[in-house]
Amino acid sequence: MTAQSIARGRIRRARRSPITARLLTTLVVAVACLTPGVAHADVPDPGQCESIPFRVGAGDTLATTLCTPAGATTGKVMVLMPGSNYNHTYWDFPHAPETYNFRRAMNAAGFTTLVVDRAGTGASSRPASTGVTATADAQALHELVGALRAGYAGSEPFDTVVTGGHSLSSGVAVLEATTHHDVDGVLLTGYSHSLNVPGALGVIGTYQPAEQDAAFTGRGYDTGYLTTRPGTRERSFHAPETSDPAVVAVDEATKDVFSAAEYPDGLTSTLPPMSTDITVPVFVVNGSADVLCSNACADTATLQAAETPHFAPAARLRTFVLPGSGHSVNLARNTAGYQAAVREWMDSIPG
Repeated sequence: MTAQSIARGRIRRARRSPITARLLTTLVVAVACLTPGVAHADVPDPGQCESIPFRVGAGDTLATTLCTPAGATTGKVMVLMPGSNYNHTYWDFPHAPETYNFRRAMNAAGFTTLVVDRAGTGASSRPASTGVTATADAQALHELVGALRAGYAGSEPFDTVVTGGHSLSSGVAVLEATTHHDVDGVLLTGYSHSLNVPGALGVIGTYQPAEQDAAFTGRGYDTGYLTTRPGTRERSFHAPETSDPAVVAVDEATKDVFSAAEYPDGLTSTLPPMSTDITVPVFVVNGSADVLCSNACADTATLQAAETPHFAPAARLRTFVLPGSGHSVNLARNTAGYQAAVREWMDSIPG
């Protein structure tokens, strides 16, 4: 199912429910953005992509997309997992891809990418929410790393595997790296050890059972699956200085769910001394206007000083703060600066 058809379906359901006119307008804008021929849909894709279902655990399936650079390749692969309330579209954003599509930017730089829908999201299996935990996510990530090293779906084996997470899935990446020590680098975005508690409580206050949202009603989500209330994502994940109304609209139209059971063990990744067990290069990225981060995210130097005590020297910690960006750094107008910083960091990892 395409992002365009998803958006259209959500609008049809919204018309049959007590949804506000403002949200309906937002979704209409999103459909326009996703219509072929609009929003720079003709921009050539620098990656050659294949959708591959991946079996994990007791028979569940994760939806994954493996994209190899159309041009020269570095031989390095990035496993990109989205955070809560998002699916693969966070890394593979459909609107104005020449600006906001992180996956394409990495493919253009010569890096292979594997974008993954977490269990319960996107096209992945939807087990009972109680079984969807950050620890289970980390085990699935570990299995993906092993498969890439062995030759993913018949591809050439990769010697250099880097995991990339956002928000909750950054915590998953920390859990995976400290448990299995099987990766060559860890990219942590929307992650820090300096939580802004009032901001976090404000975001948590926007959550509701997915079944109560017109976008997900009747699709079989149990009460442990949550999502954001309509119209709240702009304040939670974006920032006025760097947000694009069309991007916010597409973000709302393609939003997803998460399991409440993912949070308890996911948050342990920010408690000392877990991250000190990472022994490969780490890159921590945040937005300066992220409501979930304290003053530590004011600028790159401040974040570097705040995060250094939480990592071992072997991590060769680097940090980057995207000025004016909210929590979702992939979707800020100036995201190109962050993409460039990641490319430089990836080049620094031996491969």
